[in-house]
Amino acid sequence: MNSIAGLLPVVVFLVIALAVAVFARRQAAAQQGGFVSEYFLGNRSLGPFVLAMTTIATYGSVSSFVGGPGQAWVIGWGWVYMATVQVTALFLLYGILGKKMALVSRKLGAVTVIDVIRERYQSNAIAALAAIIMVVFFATTMIAQFVGGAKLFEAVTGYSYVMGLAIFGIAVILFTTIGGFRGVAFTDALCGIAMILGIVVLAGGILSAGGGYENIMDTIAANHPEMMEPLSGGNMPIGLYFTQWLLVGVFTFCLPQSVVRTMSYKDTKALHRAMVWGTVICGAMMISVTALGVLSAGVLTGDLKADYGGSVDNIIPLAIVQSLPPWLAGIAIIGPIAASISTVSSLLIASSSAIIKDMWLHHVQEKGGRAPEKTVMRSSQIVTLAVGAVVFVLSIVPPDVIWKINMFAFGGLETAFCWVLVCGLFWKRANKTGALLSMGGGTLAYCVAMALGFKIAGLHQITIGITVALVLMIVGSLATKPTDDKALEAFFPER
Repeated sequence: MNSIAGLLPVVVFLVIALAVAVFARRQAAAQQGGFVSEYFLGNRSLGPFVLAMTTIATYGSVSSFVGGPGQAWVIGWGWVYMATVQVTALFLLYGILGKKMALVSRKLGAVTVIDVIRERYQSNAIAALAAIIMVVFFATTMIAQFVGGAKLFEAVTGYSYVMGLAIFGIAVILFTTIGGFRGVAFTDALCGIAMILGIVVLAGGILSAGGGYENIMDTIAANHPEMMEPLSGGNMPIGLYFTQWLLVGVFTFCLPQSVVRTMSYKDTKALHRAMVWGTVICGAMMISVTALGVLSAGVLTGDLKADYGGSVDNIIPLAIVQSLPPWLAGIAIIGPIAASISTVSSLLIASSSAIIKDMWLHHVQEKGGRAPEKTVMRSSQIVTLAVGAVVFVLSIVPPDVIWKINMFAFGGLETAFCWVLVCGLFWKRANKTGALLSMGGGTLAYCVAMALGFKIAGLHQITIGITVALVLMIVGSLATKPTDDKALEAFFPER
């Protein structure tokens, strides 16, 4: 049954997001600085609140609101204990890379993460490889976001999956194309607020439908006592804790879509405040929304295959529908849809920058040419629109288990960029041979292991990819000629 009451809040939110993007574009027009710096980095002008919220919104995808809580519905509190590692995400990002990336990028005039990588290793080959890897894994992640948002829309409003995909898919492509990085950052802040609102509304609905917290806990303890244990009766082994802590916690600091935000803040005070606010807000959001998955087990007490379509991705949509009236359900789904939108918009602008700034524009400049600013502006917007359109089309036939798709992309990006960034910024001996081997060999090892289902000691394949990448970085760098000292001045200034 189609629900206008469920549809209206979503449409209103998307209209507001589009208005924010238009406002950001007009504000950008009043700023000094070239189009490239503004469109892809917001002229390095983000304050602490927007910086914190855009990073959180980029990190917290629809998987955090659908797939993760769905897993918690199956496993129990052990999955929530695992999710606590996400408290460290922004702290590690800002603490490890925040200051160094900002200083280096300003010295170099770098606008993208790949700009920094190219200058550090003096290699167009590694820049091209990085751009290709980014676009491929970003596209994979964006498909998961489109699918997750559209499925939620379908489940809660009763309208078709394709209609949901069209409504918010077209909206996010348009406001990203219009607003650029500044528009993405501002709408991310709006999305972050919407995520918090969605969590609060859904929590109230679940607690009410389940007869209160104590009654829900009693129901879970009676039906599935193993869900109350940290190891969940063997469903949450120590090895899974360890690899998930690496995958969604420790190594997320090197995700390029997050790293670029360390290049965009206006001053050190903004960074420090964003670190505090972001750590608190991100931790509270991620732990709370995962815990809602466990609490849903006190409301949705049926069998996953027989009653809920066999997919954990159906749990949160069903919890929303069964615990809330249509108009509140429409408000509740704004949170996960906002998470989807914020991630897609961030990855869209990053994909566009990889294609336009890091590949095409660099090639033109290397040949001694100069692209007119109007041409760059139109090309950037066209590419943003085109990438979004391709992902939109690929999402029409939805894949299953968006949580797994998202984690696959996380692992690939972490493997590719971790040691290239960390060693590039903090190890003077790292060179282009080590970086190429690390990025190419590590990513290949990760993808092959994932495709074959190969694991070592039952650990997730991220452990294979990240280890191979580190070994290749060290061996490749030590076995070949070091980078010229003059090229390293911006990264390792003489004291």
